[in-house]
Amino acid sequence: MTRSVCEMSVCLLRRDFLYLGVAAGTLAFLPGCSKNPVTGRRELMLMSASQEVDIDRENAPHQISADYGVVQDARLAEYVSGVGQAMVPRTHRPDMPYSFNCLGATYINAYAFPGGTIGITRGILLTMESEAELAALIGHEIGHVSARHTSQRMSRGMLASLAVAGAAVAFVDERYAGVAAGLGAIGAGVLLASYGRDQEREADALGLEYTVRSGYSPEGFVGLMSMLNDLSGSREYNRVELLFSTHPMSRERYETALRQARSGRYDASKPLHRERYMDNTASLRAIRGAIEATQRGDAEMAGKRYDKAQEHYATALKIAPRDYATHLMMAKCLLAQEKPAEAAVYARNGRDLSPAEPQAHHVLGFASLQQGQFEQSLQAFSSYQQMLPGNPNTIFFIGYSHEGLGNRPAAAQHYEAFLKQVQDGPNAQHARQRLAQWSS
Repeated sequence: MTRSVCEMSVCLLRRDFLYLGVAAGTLAFLPGCSKNPVTGRRELMLMSASQEVDIDRENAPHQISADYGVVQDARLAEYVSGVGQAMVPRTHRPDMPYSFNCLGATYINAYAFPGGTIGITRGILLTMESEAELAALIGHEIGHVSARHTSQRMSRGMLASLAVAGAAVAFVDERYAGVAAGLGAIGAGVLLASYGRDQEREADALGLEYTVRSGYSPEGFVGLMSMLNDLSGSREYNRVELLFSTHPMSRERYETALRQARSGRYDASKPLHRERYMDNTASLRAIRGAIEATQRGDAEMAGKRYDKAQEHYATALKIAPRDYATHLMMAKCLLAQEKPAEAAVYARNGRDLSPAEPQAHHVLGFASLQQGQFEQSLQAFSSYQQMLPGNPNTIFFIGYSHEGLGNRPAAAQHYEAFLKQVQDGPNAQHARQRLAQWSS
């Protein structure tokens, strides 16, 4: 072995993996006109509804895992899902296979994949005060699906340019790259790219309509928009940076939304269901201190102040000692400080706390690699691959583990499989070099 694990871990981020997967699929998309479910107008769409669902099913599970999976709190997860599912019949595309996922991530965000997979983080749930606000948030995300906004963006040339560009590679700091390699951290590339302002306004209008149709007061929508407007001017921007990078906020958008909600068209006497929301989110608010501590830890991680980040994660774990996401955040922080043995402890804790969620296996794989424990890294990456297949980076690190064990045929097989999907970057270079050496 001539390269360190830190060097090897500088590889494609999850968002680039998604770029590749979606761009490769353009060859299967035949342009055609279809009716927009919301406006009724015929528009150029590269994707059919079934293709939207297929892309969603292929990519959404990876982003959900990157956001620490569905929360361990089954009651909270069921509550969020129930609010969403009750709204589906009132939308323009009730036949889509919607799923509403309350995610373990603590940053403030919500997003929708084109086939109806919707993610809502614990962070944003803590900012809301009523079920009507939650319904408005869900309605907004359903609005993006109803109006086929992802398909619109792709049809306007994004995929064509990606297909030409090929495997664009984004690099991150070497010491932290391996922590999130292949997982996407908090981004999902082209599928969750920034919506245009017109699309955001349309999703706002649809969110308001779906909220009211579902029996809530329009003041829930007002409360949501006021909260987002306040956050957009917050100094603690790191908590909401991704939210506004994909959902641009402006004073004009805020004022337009309020004007629509208070136009007199909607019955403001309908309920907000504030108490019901507070009852169902009580367990989350009970660990607010832990959520806020992890948010501070993430801010320190972004600034590469790893020792301070570790302190915040330790505080969070004192409040919520069995929180899966926080154990993995601590493991990543320790990996960034090149403390793999300690990181492995927290990764194993996470694995044991949430056996069905695969990210812990990936993090444990990196902790094992940094210790030169190739048998353990092979087991960890193989477990991740079995639970969540489809990520070329995992294939590479399975090959790298085999190489460390001296299993050249197995390593070569995985390097060849990796190179069929990724051609650029240091990992591809390493794979090609090894294959050339072994064949000579």
